Amino acid sequence: MENASTRSAHLVLGRGWVVLLRGVTAVTFGVIAASWPDVTLTTLVKLFGIYALLHGILSLIAAAGIRGQHGCLLLATEGIVGVWAGVVTLLTSLPSPMALILFIWLWAIGAGILRIAEAVRLRKDIPGDIWLALSGVVTLLFGLMLVSRHSAGVVGLAMWVAAFAVISGAFEMLLGWRLRAAR
Repeated sequence: MENASTRSAHLVLGRGWVVLLRGVTAVTFGVIAASWPDVTLTTLVKLFGIYALLHGILSLIAAAGIRGQHGCLLLATEGIVGVWAGVVTLLTSLPSPMALILFIWLWAIGAGILRIAEAVRLRKDIPGDIWLALSGVVTLLFGLMLVSRHSAGVVGLAMWVAAFAVISGAFEMLLGWRLRAAR
């Protein structure tokens, strides 16, 4: 007999392409941020806003696909946090690097905690849950690092953001490949 957890696992497995696309989005954002380390703060804000918005939309698409199932609420919450961070960042004119760090910090702490919770909740149901957990840990650590190294300057901030996005995106791509392979 199939239980709710097993049904959720099948639905999550079918959404591996969304997780893979989230990873590709993160890596692309990271490569762009690393390619332009001397960008203006405005450009870095726009890049982050676009990334957070896309990541949030993809999370909401994945959550819609498993609506009412195990892990859906956490994924939907992560999507809402991402869309919120993207929209607020794109619509707000930020007067200082500290404001940008605040938005990224709020998003990273929220998304990191939610990814870790998703990994714990789905650990027995999906293959590659370690990649989701590692993505959450890296995201959470990135948020905490931003608080402690807030005076890095725009170039330093761009390189930290780029490194985080590439590492986190690689973990999400690995998870996406595992989910797609397990179908």
